[in-house]
Amino acid sequence: MTVSNASLDVLSASALEVAQAVHSRAISAQEALAACIARIEEVNPALNAVVQKLYDSATREAARIDALSEEERKALPLAGVPCTIKEFFAVEGAPWTGGLVARKNHLAASDAPTVARLRNAGAVVVGTTNVPEGGIWFETYNGVYGRTNNPWDLKRTPGGSSGGEGAIIAAGGSVFGLGSDIGGSVRLPAAFCGIASHKPTGRTIPNTGQFPAPAGEALTLLSPGPMAKRASDLMPLLRVLAGPDQVDPYCVSRELGEPSAVEVAKLVVYVAKDNGRTGSERVMQVAVEDAAIRLERRGATIRTFDTKKLAPGMEVWGATLAELSEESYEAILASGSGRSEISILRELALASVGRSNHTFAALAIGGLSNVIQRLTAKQAKGLYQKGQALKREFSELLGENGVLLMPPFPCPAPKHHAPWRMPLAAAYTALFNVLETPATVVPVGFERRGLPVALQVVAAQGRDHLSIRVAELLEEEFGGWVLPTVRS
Repeated sequence: MTVSNASLDVLSASALEVAQAVHSRAISAQEALAACIARIEEVNPALNAVVQKLYDSATREAARIDALSEEERKALPLAGVPCTIKEFFAVEGAPWTGGLVARKNHLAASDAPTVARLRNAGAVVVGTTNVPEGGIWFETYNGVYGRTNNPWDLKRTPGGSSGGEGAIIAAGGSVFGLGSDIGGSVRLPAAFCGIASHKPTGRTIPNTGQFPAPAGEALTLLSPGPMAKRASDLMPLLRVLAGPDQVDPYCVSRELGEPSAVEVAKLVVYVAKDNGRTGSERVMQVAVEDAAIRLERRGATIRTFDTKKLAPGMEVWGATLAELSEESYEAILASGSGRSEISILRELALASVGRSNHTFAALAIGGLSNVIQRLTAKQAKGLYQKGQALKREFSELLGENGVLLMPPFPCPAPKHHAPWRMPLAAAYTALFNVLETPATVVPVGFERRGLPVALQVVAAQGRDHLSIRVAELLEEEFGGWVLPTVRS
């Protein structure tokens, strides 16, 4: 898309548009940064999304980019584009807590490889964003930074664990962001806040420099992923982020396809209105139906999908995580405390009288995971093997041209605390981490209360360009991201 003049609205522009404007000097990197800083200062008091403001270092970096020659600037695909980083990633000199009070004074010594790759591509890191304590929950709250709110309704969650990213990108304070996903953590915030995001094929982007992160082969369930206002930014960002770093033992080289090369006439769209177990609200079902109709009009073939295949998603995800993990969740929560593990029961007792440093969410998840592991110990191996069989089955079913179209969650953004009434709803996204399939989320409109409605597009392993292309088509059909009015 061509930038015609210097009046580019950075708050509404895509990453590619901002980079092109900086390349051509239609705007300077410093002007783009100033626009985002002003917007963060305007909306962050209500959202509490950006938890570390890195304005000084960002200003120096933007000035450096502006001083480059034209040839040097154009060699940077993200020249001067302001971005934010989920606090789980190491950003040199910034607090790297993972939401743990015991780590509140822990500073990252160097950038995570993913952060370094973004900087090397010309991106300007404006700040880091809020997370749930210890991850693995789809609300964003911790004892270090507090709670993050949804820009469309401050009484609602922005999702998690990349909730701070979802909120500030949706509100226009960041052009794009870096999140990570072990069970839906870039997809749910995107869906709840009305932006686009992509969970890549497993093992495509290195996890080095993340805390928390599972130890052992369970690391293959976790994936960094780009989050942006526009679906058209996702593949360029993925190209910057992808590839081995010689540290993450599971990350591999992949040939990334080109979304524009996808032939819609060959596209096969499998339609699922729910996950075969947790029913979805009518507004989500209508969104799937409408999207399928529009894709069919463009030439795609529409087929129904047996959602019973998705029904055991949460058990399969939990069993796979337990089977492959080499470190307990209690050990992760103990980081920085000098202990090897925390006692969930002891911390719950302390929490009941306000004396624990841990959030109830983190402790409840730890306790629940222990109970589930005991109850399913006999079935765990079978559930793990079921997940591996589903991985092969999905690869064969979707093939080169197939995608699964379904909601990323049974409803739009819930109110704060409401996710406790629907913990199994995360199965809508979590199963695809086990299958290691790429999954893209794209907004497709709004419901009667003004909350964003989004869909999830899943493709076979290595077909990231296919799910992203379908998201781009849906963005064209429905209009995509809209800038919210944030009111304190």
